[in-house]
Amino acid sequence: MSASESSSASESSPVALVSGANRGIGREVARQLAERGYRVLLSAREEQKASAAAAELAQSTGAEVTPLQLDVADPASIAAAAARVQADPGKLDVLVNNAGVGSDFGVSGVEPDFAKVQAALDTNFFGAYRLTIALLGLLRESEHPRIVNVSSGMGGVAEMGGWSPGYRVSKAAMNAMTRILSTELAGEGFLVNSACPGFVKTDMGGPMGAQKPVEDGASGIVWLATLGDDGPTGGFFRDGEPVVF
Repeated sequence: MSASESSSASESSPVALVSGANRGIGREVARQLAERGYRVLLSAREEQKASAAAAELAQSTGAEVTPLQLDVADPASIAAAAARVQADPGKLDVLVNNAGVGSDFGVSGVEPDFAKVQAALDTNFFGAYRLTIALLGLLRESEHPRIVNVSSGMGGVAEMGGWSPGYRVSKAAMNAMTRILSTELAGEGFLVNSACPGFVKTDMGGPMGAQKPVEDGASGIVWLATLGDDGPTGGFFRDGEPVVF
C-alpha cells in the first residue's frame, strides 16, 4: 500500500476513543476494535503508558493506534484531550468510557470513607460524563455515533447489595447518565448503552478471585460499540444480554 493509499484508508476508518486503555479490559477493547478496522485513540493517565500500549497494539494488529494522555478525574486534562482529538483526527465515531477506579471495595456503607467515595465519583461518573460532553460535538458529526459506558452489576439497583458505597453509587450514576443521554440524543442517531463486563480477571478483579477471561468481558463492550443503526439504546447489557437496572 502506498503512502497516499494508507492515508486515505486512515481517513475513512471509523475512530474510537477508549479511556483507561493501557491495561485490562480497556486495552482488550482497544485491541478488538483495532482488529475490526477502527482507528483507536488509546488513552491513559500517564503519557508513557499510553504510548507503550498503543505501540504494542499497533504492531500486533497492524492498525492505527494513537496514544492519548488523559486523566478523566481532571477537567483540565479532559479539555486538553478533547482539543487534541478535535485537531487530529478531527472526527470521532465511538466513545468507550472505560476508565474507572475501585477506590472503596470492601468498605462498609455505614462506615464510609468519604474521600474514597469522592474519588470513585470523580473518575467513574463525573469523569465519564465530562468526557462525553467534551466530545459530543465530534460525535454529532458521525453518521453512526456510539457511546458505551463501562458499568458494573454492582451499580444496578436490581442487583444492589451492601459494601463499596462509592463504587456502587458511581456506577449507578453512570447508568442513569446512560438513560438520560440516550433519551435526549435518540433523534440524532446515537446509540448510548451501559455494559457490565462481568467479574473479569484483570488487575482490578484478579485479586478478588475473578476468573472470566478479559477477552470475554471486552467482547460485550465491543458489541455495543459496533452496533448497527437498528441496535438498542438506553440499555444495560452483560455478554450481549439485558441486565435489569
